[in-house]
Amino acid sequence: MRDLFDRIHENKGPLGKWASQAEGYFVFPKLEGPISNRMKFKGKEVITWSVNDYLGLANLPEIRKVDAEAALEYGSAYPMGARMMSGHTDLHEQLEQELATFVDKEAAYLLNFGYQGILSTVDTLVSKDDVIVYDVDAHACIVDGVRLHLGKRFTYQHNNVESLEKNLKRATKVAEQTGGGILVISEGVFGMRGEQGKLKEIAALKKQYNFRFLVDDAHGFGTLGENGKGAGNEQGVQDQIDVYFATFAKSMASTGAFVAADKEIIDYLKYNMRSQMFAKSLQMQLVKGALKRLDMLRTRPDLKAKLWENVDALQNGLKEKGFDIGTTQSCVTPVYLKGSIPEAMALVKDLRENYGIFCSIVVYPVIPKGLILLRLIPTATHTLEDIQITLDAFASIREKLENGTYKRLSESVTA
Repeated sequence: MRDLFDRIHENKGPLGKWASQAEGYFVFPKLEGPISNRMKFKGKEVITWSVNDYLGLANLPEIRKVDAEAALEYGSAYPMGARMMSGHTDLHEQLEQELATFVDKEAAYLLNFGYQGILSTVDTLVSKDDVIVYDVDAHACIVDGVRLHLGKRFTYQHNNVESLEKNLKRATKVAEQTGGGILVISEGVFGMRGEQGKLKEIAALKKQYNFRFLVDDAHGFGTLGENGKGAGNEQGVQDQIDVYFATFAKSMASTGAFVAADKEIIDYLKYNMRSQMFAKSLQMQLVKGALKRLDMLRTRPDLKAKLWENVDALQNGLKEKGFDIGTTQSCVTPVYLKGSIPEAMALVKDLRENYGIFCSIVVYPVIPKGLILLRLIPTATHTLEDIQITLDAFASIREKLENGTYKRLSESVTA
């Protein structure tokens, strides 16, 4: 028998092994100042491409005013207790009703956090006799929800409808044996690649296969569809999505989430979702803040229009300069380069220190070995000047990557 911590001493994990070189700079960085297109990093101003404040709501005066007034009125404690016991209010119900109407569903249920929310939704919707079929590129929160499932689960190749159908046939055979049902899960927008899920094609398969369809639309809500109603609205199949999920952590620039569906399904989740039944209610200042933010989505289409003006300028500019941005169909803008993890570290340090550009870096094991993904998140607060500076900087760092500058720098550090 070994000590439980022996494994931790011996293997820090694929990312953890880089902690001594990376922590505080490449991971767990500290951005300072108001959330905006330009913030400070290590005391220097940087153009910020790593904050999911798509519509620029975080620091709008009217938003800050509501947040401040709600905090003054209610503090950060109210309501105390879980909603089932003592934390239920008219404002929670009002927000749920308005969210349901906005995304064209019969009912909605507030959730405390996005990650916890979708994980718990998946867990609650299925029993051990049911089968889950989900996109292999699904976010970690979905994967963790699936891991809790005691029954069968199958992955299909990313956005591959043929692979999905193959796995639906497998799932159907299992479900016929167990007497269970089938849940298919996709994202509205995949947060790394920026591709929209093939919701229309998946929904079309419901005519042939007996399954229910859950969509995590974290990156689509607020950015796609009429007034930001999401990817299902954008693709014209919102009515075919049985359970629709979105978070407040991106376009709404806040904390919390919601799930929307037919009232019977929402009532079942309300009375069976353990992470909500036994957790403190969403705080009142977040609820009042979310009501204001939702109103902004409905009444300020100029914010979404400005967002997409910036998205188009950035993505078209990158393509014109010959960068590989994959097949993104959303605001998420991935830039794919070839290089090792040490090269990626040298590149990002140069980008931040000498060009004043701060964006997220993604390497193995999130993406295949030998690839570097620089992920840019355009917002409504960015300017065309920000975009041009970034395009010029990216052209420079690509040249250094290709001529071996970053390889030499990384070797000198590790030598």
